[in-house]
Amino acid sequence: MKFYKDHYDVIVIGGALAGLSSALMLADKGLDVLVLERHNLPGGIATSFVRGGIEIEAALHEMMSIGPKENRLKVGKFFDDMGVDIDWLPVPECYHASLPGLEVTLHPGLERFSREVDEQVPGTYDKVLKLLKLCDTVFNSVNELSIHPMSKPQMLLKHEAFVKTAGYSTKEVLDTFDLPQKALDLLAPYWIYVGSGFSDLPFTIYSVLMADYVGYGSMIPKKLSHEMSLKMAERAEEMGVQIEYRQQVDKILVKKGKAYGVRTARGDEIYADYVISSAYPNKVYTSMIEPLTEVPEGATKMVNGRRLSLTAFSVILILDKPAEELNIKDYSIFRGDTMDTDALYENLAGLGPYRYLTCICHNYGNPGVTPEGTCSFSVTVLPRVDGWKTVAAEDYDRVKHEVAKQLIDDMSEYFGVNLLDHVLECVIETPMTIAHYTGAWNGCIYGYAHTMEDHIVARLQTAEAERFIEGLEFAGAHAISGDGMGPAVTNGRKAAKNVLDDIAAKEAKK
Repeated sequence: MKFYKDHYDVIVIGGALAGLSSALMLADKGLDVLVLERHNLPGGIATSFVRGGIEIEAALHEMMSIGPKENRLKVGKFFDDMGVDIDWLPVPECYHASLPGLEVTLHPGLERFSREVDEQVPGTYDKVLKLLKLCDTVFNSVNELSIHPMSKPQMLLKHEAFVKTAGYSTKEVLDTFDLPQKALDLLAPYWIYVGSGFSDLPFTIYSVLMADYVGYGSMIPKKLSHEMSLKMAERAEEMGVQIEYRQQVDKILVKKGKAYGVRTARGDEIYADYVISSAYPNKVYTSMIEPLTEVPEGATKMVNGRRLSLTAFSVILILDKPAEELNIKDYSIFRGDTMDTDALYENLAGLGPYRYLTCICHNYGNPGVTPEGTCSFSVTVLPRVDGWKTVAAEDYDRVKHEVAKQLIDDMSEYFGVNLLDHVLECVIETPMTIAHYTGAWNGCIYGYAHTMEDHIVARLQTAEAERFIEGLEFAGAHAISGDGMGPAVTNGRKAAKNVLDDIAAKEAKK
């Protein structure tokens, strides 16, 4: 029996969340799908690993767009519709903000969040609530327009708030609310999850982030993020998808402007009508298209014109005492010496010391995640790829440990406890770890930066023109939505929809 079939409807490169989402949606419509994954497990950075007999979350802090069972949001509904049964746990708060002059924990719910800000900055409740309701309105418009595109006159009639704010930065819109700086500081900590300073971050992106996380709260899988990818892969195979691991795709085969298959590292040529790539366009258009003469000039210009967003550096600790005994009191802590997001963004260009940290104690969201009497605590920064590209091989180990110690020392000082005295296990993840494990371009986890020149609204308008090779689609953090695991699922679904729409259009012409 041959390892591969003579032909598939679709080949999906990469078995992470985006690729598996594409495969599920296509299989649900009866297509013959092959997924090729370079690693020995599915998931990409949605994974876990074991140290000292303890399973440890590799990357996921919180998952957006899930919602409770009785009121699912789009990603949660997709999982349910596809029969992917995940045991979701609610994250207990939005975040604890540790900022100059502020130590406050804020919780989900537009009104509750607004009242908690008002307790810290009296007299701001009405303005903060009005802002969050505006975010929620824009968020709902984005969700509807992503499924039902409209003409500009229709959008203005039905989605006035979306249209009126779409051309403005987050800073420009926030300035119109005339809020005290202290209140603005409490509205800013999530900025790191989209990776651009407020003067260059489109308000549309900020709206989606705040409405989703603050309005509806976030979730985590009880069995860590690998539960998502493993159950997605299991369900895909039940639906007839062929998934093959340790199969790296080296080339995407193209002839006369149309993709017709792939070649793996071991030399297999596999043919299909469509190819969906989780590899970044940077890699695809510079080294994976065969022959390279099939790469249109516009594809090269597009790649050169887009700015990579953030990568990640994390120190994950398993500590020998319960969190409360180490003065760790919250699930999520955002800690910085300023909330000037533009200044913080500039700081992320280097190798530290980093001025803004994200800390997670999973035990507060998932009490059984570590053995009794211990806790899991991670400290993460999301640097730009610029600085880490300059680290020479001979300096890597030294730089990695210097940055890790800075992060641990900073939080030890904050808690008044030397965390190093309580370490059972310590794992350091760097941009190089991500690049090596997942193949992500330069270790980038957030795709292309959302800026005033290049963001989801503009990308939706140019999406058709940027389908440079017929039959080739992209699914991953680098696709339209960007920024995190929830959007990766959305991007996978979008790539599948493009394939299905193209098939339907061709059938209609017959």
